[in-house]
Amino acid sequence: MSYFYLDASALVKRYAHEKGTEWVKSLNDPMHGNVILASRLALAEVAAALAAKQRAPGSLSRQARDRAVNLFLGHCRFEYRLIEIDEFTSDLAVRLTQDHRLRGYDAMHLATALLANRAFLRAGMPSLTLVASDEDLLVAARGEGLATENPNLQP
Repeated sequence: MSYFYLDASALVKRYAHEKGTEWVKSLNDPMHGNVILASRLALAEVAAALAAKQRAPGSLSRQARDRAVNLFLGHCRFEYRLIEIDEFTSDLAVRLTQDHRLRGYDAMHLATALLANRAFLRAGMPSLTLVASDEDLLVAARGEGLATENPNLQP
């Protein structure tokens, strides 16, 4: 069993076809037995990304967007392990913005993943891997000692 933390840039690939979609879908295949973690923040981010794709010329239809959002929300309820944000997480995110080149929500995702990873390691569980398409986030995560994967670089 492997543990993956997916930020919104990785999660959206499961619901709208783009580079890395097949690899992200394979992570979610129940046959692999992976555990997928995400921040509750990702709900609004993924929904917004799908809405933006619908508004872009030649992309998702409104019906496809609605199906994708509903599927995503269902997966959030039954497949993903959502992590709530608390004061400790946001305080760590603030520090991370000072140490790394991160946008606000990327810092929140990194803080969430770092705290989840610390809890895993304390419990004797394997380390998690942060999955994202944003290179600044991936560099910061590696700098903080997390394993990373970029779905855009997968076959």
